Amino acid sequence: MAPADLEKRAKEAFVDDNFELAVDLYSQAIDMDPYNADLFADRAQANIKLMSFTDAVADANKAIELDSSMAKAYLRKGTACLKLEEFQTAKAALEAGASLAPGDARFSNLIKECDERIAAETADLPKQSAGASPSIVVDSSDHATTAGESDQSNVSTHQQIVAPPAKPKYRHEYYQKPNDVVVTIFAKGVQAKHVVVDFGEQILSVTIEIPGEDVYHFQPRLFGKIKPEDCRYQVLSTKIEIRLAKADPINWTTLEFTKEPLVPQKINVSSAVAEVGRPTYPSSKSRAVNWDEIEAQVKKEEKEEKLDGDAALNKFFREIYQGADEDVRRAMSKSFVESNGTVLSTNWKEVGAKKVEGTPPDGMEMKKWEY
Repeated sequence: MAPADLEKRAKEAFVDDNFELAVDLYSQAIDMDPYNADLFADRAQANIKLMSFTDAVADANKAIELDSSMAKAYLRKGTACLKLEEFQTAKAALEAGASLAPGDARFSNLIKECDERIAAETADLPKQSAGASPSIVVDSSDHATTAGESDQSNVSTHQQIVAPPAKPKYRHEYYQKPNDVVVTIFAKGVQAKHVVVDFGEQILSVTIEIPGEDVYHFQPRLFGKIKPEDCRYQVLSTKIEIRLAKADPINWTTLEFTKEPLVPQKINVSSAVAEVGRPTYPSSKSRAVNWDEIEAQVKKEEKEEKLDGDAALNKFFREIYQGADEDVRRAMSKSFVESNGTVLSTNWKEVGAKKVEGTPPDGMEMKKWEY
């Protein structure tokens, strides 16, 4: 089936409120026509209906990358970011879209809503304004409702049955410092040109698109807010290292956002890191361990340990060797090796001048082993 036919069927599925089918059909069309910005923008709209807002942001970003003059892509990105409470990011996207479609009232309405939500966050407005949920606004030209319409028939109210997520292609982990979080994605041999990383106020979007392979998406909503302008990433030979600059120096108990009520714990920057640049890792220990003290105690016990027989003799020779100067050490090594372990001398002047012959114990004789 041609991409145009798949796109037509996807739009029909969208109108019939079958948003999962619409996403699937758009995905098939994208596989066949991966540089079609309209397909990504329209799949973003279907993902918004499914409340897959991080996927919608990723699709909108891709559409903007392919066609930076597409107003509806900015509209969808702004809408999805509003639902993710990414108000600054949403406003920036909507203002960019408004400059491309100056007569479209949807942009001005949503920008106003962003301003209200941003003000509410900073306590400039009464708390009830922060409780208002952002509208889901989509193109009237494509699939349907506008901000002023009361018909909400296109909004899916039934519960979606979601299949268990597939095992991710690449493993990831994170650790944190007082002012940033370092995320590592273990993608070996990936070239930088195949990696796209975007930062929002509280969202990270990573896309790895290698020709001939399935596209990898990692788009978590983060535990806390970040400063996108200070975030960085680096593509290395074995991994992708991403540094997220925290907006507030709080302890992230997880990488991803959770709806469970949590009390953010402030990090004491002066004492959180014992050494500059040393990361903090989660620990089950209730108190700090003084490893220097433990090492000193072990060395003391080893020194005071009482041994018998060969073990005591070996310890004696070892202590001589450890406390000796370079000439004594050379004499001990040379005499022991050349005499096949029968002589151990500390006199380098004597040992260094000639080969040390073996001296067997009384009653024994030395024999050369024939191979």
